[in-house]
Amino acid sequence: MRIASILAATALVALIPLAANAGEVENRIHNENARIGQGVHNGSLTDREYRGVDNRLDHIQAQRNRDLRRGGGRLTAAQYAHLNREENRLSDRIYFDKHNGRHQ
Repeated sequence: MRIASILAATALVALIPLAANAGEVENRIHNENARIGQGVHNGSLTDREYRGVDNRLDHIQAQRNRDLRRGGGRLTAAQYAHLNREENRLSDRIYFDKHNGRHQ
């Protein structure tokens, strides 16, 4: 009985990355949105910086939604890699903008 449950859990874990990559992108979008909101709240993002990173975040989210529609609810490895690179760039931009010494 124990071996069967271990095999079932292993099979489930093997399938999770296929379906979860779209969710991981969404989680990162949510986290970046929270970081942007924190920067606005504490004044470390100026209005112009806010508009720039918020527009980039909207673009990433729109791209994710388009990719999911085209792929029947799944992202290909290439789409996931592209979105991940865009999110990495956005994360770096948010960090830079929050720490560049400009305040509202």
